[in-house]
Amino acid sequence: MLTALNAKLVDMMGPLGPLIALGLAGLLLILVALPTMMNKQRDRFSELKSEARTGKPEDRTLRRDTGGRAEKLERFAHFLEPQKAEEMSSIRLKLLRAGYPDKSAVHMYHAAKMVFGLGALALGILYALLKSANEEVTTQSMIIYTLLPGALGYYLPQYWVNKRMTQRQNEITEGFPDALDMMLVCVEAGQSLDQAILRVAKESRAGHPALADEFDLISNEVKAGKERVTVLKDMSDRVGLPDVASFVTTLVQSATFGTSIADALRVYSADMRDKRVMRAEEKANLLPTKLTLGTMLFTVPPLLVILIGPSVHGIATMMGAMVGN
Repeated sequence: MLTALNAKLVDMMGPLGPLIALGLAGLLLILVALPTMMNKQRDRFSELKSEARTGKPEDRTLRRDTGGRAEKLERFAHFLEPQKAEEMSSIRLKLLRAGYPDKSAVHMYHAAKMVFGLGALALGILYALLKSANEEVTTQSMIIYTLLPGALGYYLPQYWVNKRMTQRQNEITEGFPDALDMMLVCVEAGQSLDQAILRVAKESRAGHPALADEFDLISNEVKAGKERVTVLKDMSDRVGLPDVASFVTTLVQSATFGTSIADALRVYSADMRDKRVMRAEEKANLLPTKLTLGTMLFTVPPLLVILIGPSVHGIATMMGAMVGN
């Protein structure tokens, strides 16, 4: 069916007929979807809540500052962000864990996906045009040349965010035992927990900036009047690590039951040191398994050549002499 359709398009519009038809179909889809995306219904319930809270009607254009990247993206917020609250909160949490706490991070994320996707699609179309001008290209190859770069460009920001999130979590995991030891020393020296957190944030800035940012945020939120338990739980949600969640649970239970924070930190810091040793031992035990493939590829073939090569050469020489006789 694809071959017959390709032949028909070539007969109608020339060698570039399939590519032109593909471009027209994409343009038609964009024109059909654009009015739906731009037509945003007014949420009167949200406006009434805003009026009840502020005492005056909500005017987004008056509250928004002119100029700036975030303000420009805010105009297209209704189609640069998910419409479902669950998906919106999931993406915002992922960006927070990747180290992007800005309010416009979700808009930037979706804008980057759209820009990279359309840009890579345009480059793919240009490459397909240049290639079809020099030689005949099948419909399947033309679709691959155009759609594959667009898909790669669309998913590139998602890959980058996931990679940044993994790197940030690894950095926090590596620096967390040292931060707990420093916090224990500060608490035993007579400082309060808030002062100890601020000191740990200051001292951890050089080696582990992601962990220092989290402790700085805790200190600032507590100073602003937010409850410490809520602040600690928010940190656990932002980081998304089991070690940090256990640390928050320990501090919350210590504050709830009135036990000594120093004793709780002493026990938990010792546990974190043991976990760090266990992680190092696990990596060391995995090393021989990872080296097995390299050993088989780069050691066994040369060894076989050295051991069996002379015998094979001698047998080949003897067989040649026998054939000659």
